[in-house]
Order: sequence, then structure tokens, then C-alpha cells
Amino acid sequence: MILLIVFLPFLAAVLSYVAGKESETARDRFAAAATLIELLMTVLLLYWMPSEDIPLVFGSGLHFTADGFRCVYAIVTAFMWAFTTLFCGEYFAHEREGLNRYYFFVLMTLGATEGVMLSADLMTAFIFFEILSFTSFTWVIHERTPDAIRAGYTYLFIAVIGGLVLFMGLALLNETIHTLRFDQLRSAVAASDQHGRILAAGCCILFGFGCKAGMFPVHVWLPKAHPVAPSPGSALLSGILTKVGVYGILMTTLGALADNRSFGLIVLILGVITMALGAVLALFSVNLKRTLACSSMSQIGFILTGIGMYVLLTTAECEEGIVLALSGTMLHMLNHSLIKLTLFMAAGVVVMNLGVLTLDDIRGWGRKKWRLKIAFALGGLGISGVPGFNGYISKTLLHEGIVEGIHTIHSLSGLLHVVEWIFLISGGLTFAYMLKLFIAVFVQEHPTRQAQFDADVNYMNRTSTAVICGSSVLMAVLGQPGIMTRLASFMTGYEEILAFKAFTFANLKGGLISLAIGLAVYLWIVRRVLYKNGSYVNLWPAWLDLENAFYRPLLTRWLPGFFGTIVSVFGENRLLTPLCKGALAVGTFLGRLISIGPDTLVVLSRRTLFRERAAVRADQPSLGRVASFHEQIRQACAPLFGSFSFALMMTCIGVLIILGWVITYI
Repeated sequence: MILLIVFLPFLAAVLSYVAGKESETARDRFAAAATLIELLMTVLLLYWMPSEDIPLVFGSGLHFTADGFRCVYAIVTAFMWAFTTLFCGEYFAHEREGLNRYYFFVLMTLGATEGVMLSADLMTAFIFFEILSFTSFTWVIHERTPDAIRAGYTYLFIAVIGGLVLFMGLALLNETIHTLRFDQLRSAVAASDQHGRILAAGCCILFGFGCKAGMFPVHVWLPKAHPVAPSPGSALLSGILTKVGVYGILMTTLGALADNRSFGLIVLILGVITMALGAVLALFSVNLKRTLACSSMSQIGFILTGIGMYVLLTTAECEEGIVLALSGTMLHMLNHSLIKLTLFMAAGVVVMNLGVLTLDDIRGWGRKKWRLKIAFALGGLGISGVPGFNGYISKTLLHEGIVEGIHTIHSLSGLLHVVEWIFLISGGLTFAYMLKLFIAVFVQEHPTRQAQFDADVNYMNRTSTAVICGSSVLMAVLGQPGIMTRLASFMTGYEEILAFKAFTFANLKGGLISLAIGLAVYLWIVRRVLYKNGSYVNLWPAWLDLENAFYRPLLTRWLPGFFGTIVSVFGENRLLTPLCKGALAVGTFLGRLISIGPDTLVVLSRRTLFRERAAVRADQPSLGRVASFHEQIRQACAPLFGSFSFALMMTCIGVLIILGWVITYI
């Protein structure tokens, strides 16, 4: 059953592509049927939890298993794929170009995602993790606009670098404790005395999986990829693919690093920064899907904060806190996936009717669209942590885990007090920006087009209505404490969570404080600062864009300048000058070959990726010998950093680094 769940979507991808050559309708129906069959198979895992191995593949083989947490997330993955695929029928009704490719890679990514979620060891998870990184890249560039291509480059670059660092972490961990099986990690780590190397491996794994999760500081792809991707793809990117990264971090933590206080502090600090920064970015955004994307970053921060608290509470041997933190982490993963399914599909309805996403352009469009208004409201109430809806229970569990840490870990009580208030304020900002979106789209009136908007009554068909409203109902159903605590017990194995009382005053207090903060932020900041002269304004400084302010200058100017300076120093020596020039010429030739070759092949194959050429300056000023060396270095590197295949070249560099590391241990 597990092997069918993992590999059947790969076969379905090929068959859907073939079907699409003959009939687009047949392809759409086949893809929808394949995802519904996948959903049925994953539900059967609840009644039969098998383990399967495929020996001799990649040396150690592929290993799969299904327990409570894996079963739930396999079902959630298939559920989201089935609903978004059904929604695709109407969403792409007026777009026929590139859909064969889209459905092919959607089904491929489904199989890869299930492969990660049902993996029994880190190497199996890594293999499918890398597959989905490349297959999901096509969603980002699907529209083939300049913004989509640029966002795709960023996404792929982060994915490639993250994958390489992740692999190095796995290699180091395997060499240190001689296993990557999740069920063997804890005992192997306990038997090892090389805690420094285990921590180093854990940090590499955290970075690698964190790239996909959208963790600070490698979050830069997330706010840019979601707005340009098709809305069904955005729902999956936000709801599931970010959780693939979180899944890797969580399973590694549970197995290898649950007793490592330093690792817990690292995860906690990064989680808090991600949580707060994502909420602030979402508050300032004036684009519907970008706001939801930044919101995803913030909610990932909530989850990472829970993982960090789990580690710290484990080292403090606080059993009650461990149960609260782990239950809150897993439940918030589940809740966020389902919430973003509803919200991004609702945003997709706006896109397919208006074709725009800025709040000023879509203001008032949903005033009389009650089905969509109620669905979006339920999603907003869920993610804001309003009592009675699913996000409230998971956030309350996370908050109570922090409170337990304050009372138990006295050496960190000051830090954890700060973490608690950042947690509450971030929750308040969540309510503020969701209130901003809801009022803009469903309450305010458009100054010139309101009558036209109100007359648009056929804004989504029955299938879209069923999947969007059906998914939104889950916000209220899962908001019932009895259901949530049973889910938490099933996923974590802790029966103690069944005694959790969600609606006591002590537990309600944190949620109510966040809602009060959010209401105040909306009234005093959104309405008075971010809404001026009847228009929403984005006051977030452009120079704070981390990609443009740091990463691109680092790769295009600072590193070439650094190496150019080194070469220029050697160039002062007349004996070394010919050697430097020769090395520069060879390096330039190889670099250009690597840069141009892959792009040419890709463009000729499917026209999904595009080659870029760096502009050539017409005037070249006369330079001295040292400055000439520096300029030659800059020109040699420019084509590499200006094209997509720079990311592919980084793969080669990473492989060389890995081989060098392996050789030292042979």
C-alpha cells in the first residue's frame, strides 16, 4: 500500500501527459481521479499501518513506514492535492497553454511529497525532498512572466544550496552515528560521545530543510514565489511543501537532537525571528497572495518555536511541557495546511475573475459573494486563533508550552518571557492583517466599480464552491477540543493530552490578548498609517529586501571582488602573472561553458526555462595591471551569476565539496 501511494502518482503523471495530447478534458478528469484514488489509499493507512523497504536502491535502500503522524500527514497531503486538482478545472478554464506540463509536475510532486511524509529514514526523505524541489519549481515559473522567472530562479537557487547543505549534514551524521533510520537515531546519538559533530550535522540539516520551510534567513523565495504561481500551486506550496521542510526538521529533532539544548536554542531563536518577521511583512503587504505568503512564513515560525520549546523542555525533563509543545507543533502543522488550502483557493477565485491581486483593485469585489465571504472568514478566524476554531487550540498549546518553559527552565526564564510576548504580538498581527484582507475584499466599497462587482454573480462553479466551502468547514469542525486532542494523541502517542482543557480562563487569556493586540493594530496602524487617502500603501522599505540587499550583491559583486583582489595581489608578482592569466582564461572558458550549455538544452527541450545574457559595456576605460585583473575577474563571473545555470553550477561545486569531505574519511 505504501509503495502504491508513493509511486502511483509518478505513473499517473506520465499517463496524464499522454492523455492530454489527445484530449484536455480527459487529462483533467484523469488527474482528478488519480488524486481522489490517492486520497482513498491514504485513508486506508489508518486501518493498516505497514512498513515497506526497497533494498539496494542508493546503497542502503529506500525505507517507508506509517505511524500516527505520518498517516495523518499522508492523508492531508492527498486531501489537498485532490481539492486543488478539482479546483484547477475552473481556474484554468481560460488558459490552455502549458497545462500538460503543469499536471505532469503536479502529480510528480504528489508522489515525491508522499515519499517524504512516509519515509522511515533521512536518506529516503532526502531523495524525495530533492525530487519535489525540482518538480515544484515548474509551478513557480508557470506563468512565464519576468517576475515568475526571477522568482523561479530564486526558488531553485535556494533549493539547490539547501539540498547540498542538507546532504552534507546527512553524510556527517551518518559517519558519526552510523545510521539515518528515524527509529534508531536517539539510541545511536545517546551512545555517541561526539556531540559537537552531531550538533554541526543538525545545523546543516536544519538549514537544508529550513530552505524549503521558509525559515529565516533563507525565506526570500517564499514571498516572491507564491504571488506569481497559479493559486492551486500556491495552496500546495504554502500548505504542504513548506511542511515537508518542517517535517524533516521535526523528525530529525525527535530522533537525534531532542536532548541538545544548544540546538533547541538555535531553532527557537530562528523560529521567533521567522514568526515575527513574517507577520510584519504580511501586515505591510498590499497584495492578497503576497500577504498570505508572508503569513505562511510567520506560521512556520510558530511551528519552529514549538520545536525549539520541545527540545528545551526535553532537556529540562518537563513532561507536561513536552506534551504541550509537541502536540501544539503537530496540530499547528495540520491546521496551517488546511487553512491555507481554503485561503489560497479563495484568492484563486479572485484571480480568475479579476486577474489582479492588489487590494485597491479588488476592494469590494466580494461584498455580495456570500459563499466565498463565509469561506474566507472561516479561514481567517482559524489562522487568527479565535476561540472555537482550529488555530486557537494549536496556538494555545504552543503558548502553554512556552509558559511551562518559563516556570521550569529558570536559567532561560528572561528569554522565554520575551519569546512569549513576541508570540502573543505575532498572533495579534495575524489577526490584524487577516482583518485587513477581509475588510478590503468583502466589506469596503470600490470607488468606481462596485456596481460591476455586485453584478458578478457567476463567480465560481459548483465544483469550486464544494471544494472551497467544504475545506472551510473544517476550520470549525477541528476547532472542537475533543477532536483536536484525540488527533494530537494519535499523532504524538501521548494520551496525557486528552486531559487538556482548551476553554479555561488561563488558556483563553493568551488568545484574547493576541486578539486585542490585533484589533488595536488594525485600528491604529492599518487604518491610520497603511490606508491613506482611500488607498492602501506599502510603507515597507525596499532596501530591506534581503535578497536584493544581501544575497545578490554577495554573489554578483562581493565574492567576485574578493577573489579579484586575491588574484590582483598575486598579479603584482611578474613570475605569477602568466599563471594567473592562464588560470583566469581556463576558468572563464569552463565557467561560460557551464553557464551556457544547460540553458541551451533546456530552452531547446521545453522552453520552460530561459537563457539570460549579461549586458556588455560598449566603453572599456583604460585600466592598470591590478585593476585590469580585478575587471577580468568581474567580467568572467558576470555571465555565471546572470543566468539560471548558476544554480546548476553551484550543484557541481557542492558535489566537489562533498567528494572532498568523503575522501578525508576513506
